[in-house]
Amino acid sequence: MKNMTLRGLDPELASKLKETADRDGKSVNQTALDALRTALGLGKAKRHTVVYDDLDHLFGLWDQAEFDRIQGRIDSARTVDEELWQ
Repeated sequence: MKNMTLRGLDPELASKLKETADRDGKSVNQTALDALRTALGLGKAKRHTVVYDDLDHLFGLWDQAEFDRIQGRIDSARTVDEELWQ
């Protein structure tokens, strides 16, 4: 593989690159490579790996009683009505 040096990264770009690498749990080098591949149309499109975060604000807010109540409703909805399946 070929090595290259990038010069002239302004502080904002360098900071954003580092922040993105930290968030994704990747090295700065890998993050830069991924960004270049994507920008140049060489990235592989992920299939069936959509990550949703629209309910993240609810995570960890249920107490045990509320969880048990909700889980009970889910479990009762999953019960098979034997009379309907004859």
